[in-house]
Amino acid sequence: MRTNYVLIDYENLPVKSLELLQEPHFRLRVFLGPKNSKLPTELVVAMQRMGERGEYVVLETSSPNALDFHIAYYLGRLALEEPTSFFHIISADKGFDPLLKHLKGKGIYAVRSESIEAMPCFKALPALEATIAATAASGNKSPSSSPAASKPAPKKTKTPVSGQLKVAMHDLISRKGAKPRTIAKLINTIHSTLGKASGVKLAEAEAVYKQLCDQGFVKVNGEKVTYSLPERV
Repeated sequence: MRTNYVLIDYENLPVKSLELLQEPHFRLRVFLGPKNSKLPTELVVAMQRMGERGEYVVLETSSPNALDFHIAYYLGRLALEEPTSFFHIISADKGFDPLLKHLKGKGIYAVRSESIEAMPCFKALPALEATIAATAASGNKSPSSSPAASKPAPKKTKTPVSGQLKVAMHDLISRKGAKPRTIAKLINTIHSTLGKASGVKLAEAEAVYKQLCDQGFVKVNGEKVTYSLPERV
């Protein structure tokens, strides 16, 4: 999965929760002005949990648009070093938009959002969850012509849509025609996507694979797998 850099204009939008950015493919830079001397405990603890993936950038002096220029500098440097990454600016300042439009014209994916929850990779989650729920519901319906149609179908417990499932689906969708075609390769791919090197256990990858099958996004024929995924996550 591609690295996602999130650059937060804390002076403009003082976010508190970083819960959605705890997956290993997110990298965070929080830009602080000289007056941002007190930070909420939730933010500080979340930054510590991210380890080297999270970093503060503190301005030493205050002046008009100083923080914006710092963000633009770091964005340009990161885009040069890692041009295939996704870049997100969290700010209500529309002054960033011409720069982001210019970067998109250069083939660099960059976007501004007014909250972490409004980032494109998260805005589609409610629609994804609705798709999952609809798929599960349609799978529970019995054909009207079936002899057992008059009998009430047993209730099924819905499989929770975990953060790991969303990460795995996003990766598989981005692979387009290059998806793994066997069960073993699929589980190994999920394992790597979730962060094998970061200590994610194989059993977790197997659990995500089972969720994909249970929800109808993966179909198995012998050792071969096929996919029925939404167009985007």
